[in-house]
Amino acid sequence: MSASLYIGLVHYPIYNKREEIVTTAITNFDIHDIARTARTYDVKQYFVIHHIESQVNLAQEIIDHWRNGFGSQYNPDRREAFRILEICPSIEQAAAAVEQLEGIAPYIVTTDARKYANTISYPAMRQVINQGERPVLLLFGTGWGIEQSVMEKFDYILEPIYGPGDYNHLPVRSAVAIILDRLQGEAWWQS
Repeated sequence: MSASLYIGLVHYPIYNKREEIVTTAITNFDIHDIARTARTYDVKQYFVIHHIESQVNLAQEIIDHWRNGFGSQYNPDRREAFRILEICPSIEQAAAAVEQLEGIAPYIVTTDARKYANTISYPAMRQVINQGERPVLLLFGTGWGIEQSVMEKFDYILEPIYGPGDYNHLPVRSAVAIILDRLQGEAWWQS
């Protein structure tokens, strides 16, 4: 039995391009596209992790429109995707929510464009998920990535995604889709 997979989109503490620690803004596309991708890959819950009230209110308005408002009738597929979406003020509270739901603390995994001592390959992480020992909370940073001291607390950091060229700056929505496919998608290479 596979472990339950949860994801979180982290907006603080995040680096900006000058390596300052900031809080990034919530974007409508991240809410929509990641929710749809997460639902497609059987993610149990998608946390938008943000602590600023005005940003939380914006996200809640978007969520309410697609869950209960006109959008829920206009596009039932979108309503279904938004069913798994929750807003949470911190990484710690997202992890606590997973632990409360599952009865055991999750592995906390993140992504980065750099390698770390606890970097794990996609096949190895897929195996961790498939073994089902503990749930997994997979975090995605916005901006220029999650702050270093926070990164060092996580159980695993997935290896970077590389394309064939030397440019490496994927939008988070694309990274989520690629990574979820690598971890939960069809094992086409075994066919």
